[in-house]
Amino acid sequence: MSLPIEAVQQALKDEGFDGWLLYDFHGSNPIATRVAGLDRGGKMATRRWYYLVPASGEPRGLVHAIERHNLDDLPGEKRPYAGRQQLDDGLRDLLGGMKRIAMEYSPGNNIPYLSRVDAGTVEAVRQLGVEIVSSGDLVQRFEAIWTDEAYKTHVAASQRLYEIKDRAFELVAERMRGMVPLNEHELQQHMVGWFVELGLKPEQPNVSAQENAGNPHYMPAETGSRAIRPNELLLLDLWGKFPTPGAVFADITWVGYTGTSVPEEYARAFAAARDGRDAAVDLVQSSSSSGGDLRGWQVDRACRDVIDRAGFGPLFIHRTGHSLGEEVHGNGVHMDDYETKDDRRLIPGTGFTIEPGVYTERFGVRTEINMFVGERDARVTGPVQQEIVIIG
Repeated sequence: MSLPIEAVQQALKDEGFDGWLLYDFHGSNPIATRVAGLDRGGKMATRRWYYLVPASGEPRGLVHAIERHNLDDLPGEKRPYAGRQQLDDGLRDLLGGMKRIAMEYSPGNNIPYLSRVDAGTVEAVRQLGVEIVSSGDLVQRFEAIWTDEAYKTHVAASQRLYEIKDRAFELVAERMRGMVPLNEHELQQHMVGWFVELGLKPEQPNVSAQENAGNPHYMPAETGSRAIRPNELLLLDLWGKFPTPGAVFADITWVGYTGTSVPEEYARAFAAARDGRDAAVDLVQSSSSSGGDLRGWQVDRACRDVIDRAGFGPLFIHRTGHSLGEEVHGNGVHMDDYETKDDRRLIPGTGFTIEPGVYTERFGVRTEINMFVGERDARVTGPVQQEIVIIG
């Protein structure tokens, strides 16, 4: 991306920050390298570099002498350094006048996707009398917002994922009727082929039968994969995007049953997850329409409270949702008051999943949808599962 300095400076003023300090060493902060544009053009970045965008005034950088041209595409003066004393002096001068700056830092490592600056660098900045705050909402504004074209790629990818899901259930039904064996890995590989056929980047979806669906991150192995049998649950979790620059992911999960009537135990568990999902969707939509200030942890809490009241709270063992972007787990806000407390705002132009589940040693269920927040609305970008699908 090309760093929009004026927009960044306005955002800094909005947030009450004196500046945003981008820092990277050897690719340790991919957010900074993307924002600064060092992720393209074949640049060799093996030394520490800093680039400060102040809330007002000219940006400035500090870069190693043997890589002094890495920041040439960015505006402002760049000071070269070589030895460590020059680095220390340069950092002190770079931060002159700064009292409160944003960096890719997360207190308590609450948001690991964001926490990219090492503890030693944080110490070095703090020793200069500068307070460091999280750049989380800044990163969202310049790293997680979808363009109109990106939104279109998401919707188109979503449509193809639903088609792949339907084909998978149809194949299972066909094999069941013909009493032809089918295992998880075989079904997964059929799905991978459909990814390619429909123009998506090939991914390895999660295909989980019965007890394996109780493991949220189960993946079938090529050898020893479990058979898909009659009168069992089957969970499909699939994510994908187009292999084009700027395309963003879609990510869905559906659950089916290979019998004629879903057992009450499974139906109750799915209903709890569904109702929690719908409570989260309702909160996002009402907040968006009213212009409210909604945080990721609040969405998770709205979902989790419903599942708790249904008696399944201890069996919902992950956050409610994650950001979507050019990576399937994007750099925007996550719906999380469980694994962490994500206090970043839901801002217009961002997308994310809502995906509550219930997991036991004998079975698991999950429902996953995608949402996009607009200026005054929030929408679900694909079909919504209301009950377990009968595969037959």
